[in-house]
Amino acid sequence: MANVDVADRVSGLMGGRDRARSVLNKLGYDTTDWVRVVMYRECFSFIESLSPGKLDTLEIAAGPQWKRRFQFKSYTAADYPAFDICEDRLDRQFDLIIADQVFEHLKWPQRAGKNVFSMLKPGGTFIVTTPFLIRLHDSPIDCSRWTETGMSYLLQECGFEAQNIKTASWGNRACVRANFRRWPRFGWYKPLHNERDFPVTVWAFARR
Repeated sequence: MANVDVADRVSGLMGGRDRARSVLNKLGYDTTDWVRVVMYRECFSFIESLSPGKLDTLEIAAGPQWKRRFQFKSYTAADYPAFDICEDRLDRQFDLIIADQVFEHLKWPQRAGKNVFSMLKPGGTFIVTTPFLIRLHDSPIDCSRWTETGMSYLLQECGFEAQNIKTASWGNRACVRANFRRWPRFGWYKPLHNERDFPVTVWAFARR
């Protein structure tokens, strides 16, 4: 089993990802991708500080993590290709907009950021997370990477004020190496110390 992820093996045996995740989590095996563990901890803690039950929330290209973790006042998922954040805007505004591992796949990220800005209520927050030292993964295409500094400048180009942008990143050499061939889960334990010169994940909180 050395080269096979435990979560994938159990999922195959049990015939379902959700069932396997529930069983493994009860055993203390964290099925979160290693590259995202610290990112989710920091982002979830930030959302808790905003009182999620009061937030009208939009998630772009929605995944299960955020909706599963929080009971928002309202939750809207806008999924590609029916909704293209580079081209489309919803005719309403939100307290919180989330783009989790989305912007690296966009042809026109600046256009997308401007659309996000327009859909935020005054004082609303945009949470954007992207990979950095991660191999290419086409879904359906893979276009861009940003450092913390680059992410801040991108968001400023989209309308956010520099003082209203907070960036962060996490990674270490062990995680970079481990993701050369597969996407390992955190499991029972993997090192979470941060080596700032080897970020695998970059994120930002930007307030309108």
